[in-house]
Amino acid sequence: MIFCDSHTHSDNSFDAKNTVDEMCRAAIERGLSAIAVTDHCEAPFIRFGADCEFGSFDEQIPKSFADATLARDKYQGQLKVLRGMELGEPMHDLSCTEKALSYGDFDFILASVHGLRNMLDFYYMNYSGINIDDLLKRYFDEVCETAAFPHYDSLAHLTYPLRYIIAGTGKTPDLDKHADSIDAIFKILIKNKKALEINVSGLFKEMQTTLPDEALVRRFREHGGEYITIGTDAHSADMVGKGIAQGIEVARRAGFTQYAIYENHQPIMIDI
Repeated sequence: MIFCDSHTHSDNSFDAKNTVDEMCRAAIERGLSAIAVTDHCEAPFIRFGADCEFGSFDEQIPKSFADATLARDKYQGQLKVLRGMELGEPMHDLSCTEKALSYGDFDFILASVHGLRNMLDFYYMNYSGINIDDLLKRYFDEVCETAAFPHYDSLAHLTYPLRYIIAGTGKTPDLDKHADSIDAIFKILIKNKKALEINVSGLFKEMQTTLPDEALVRRFREHGGEYITIGTDAHSADMVGKGIAQGIEVARRAGFTQYAIYENHQPIMIDI
């Protein structure tokens, strides 16, 4: 089995701690064949420059790209290092998103929604007194809009809010209420030949499942989904590659026989 991790964060992300080189060495130690460095770029916050609470993306992302380029050359023959970015909220400010995409000649772009327009990241929210179903409806509507954005390769952690809703309330929302919205997202991904990410970070959190879970991955496949990527969302070297085998097994049980990594935005298919 070939193991590849398509979602990692180096210390060029505001919430991560290890260098790109340290992340790559960890990948080699764990027998991975490829790693994508996908540091955070929350697009609408680019306009704040150095005053941004997350730091200056004008500095962080070009440095991430440069560090990944150095690692790609250093570890050639030992590890395929793919230069990526996690592009958050690309639809909130298209001029900022255009700037983000100009930071480097990336191999791989993850698109994600961490927070709704004019709202906090789901990570920071207090869920007491909130109508969770209404919040999730708004979230999936925005993800649907993001899915139609052309300049990315894989849609990250589809069920991202569940990480924090479950931790904050102790309850798992009923996603059957949002089946039509989720199916609409899947159909856009399939039509536009985009990938769906299996994010394994949830296996190590209160939710105890991948994001999305196996049932949704299977539904994506049943609708005709062709491309999936698998990533740890590692924010430290000790998490690189952790859970990739479980993510591959989720894909296999859902009916996939291959998963993808992306080089120069082209899928390279890996047999399961």
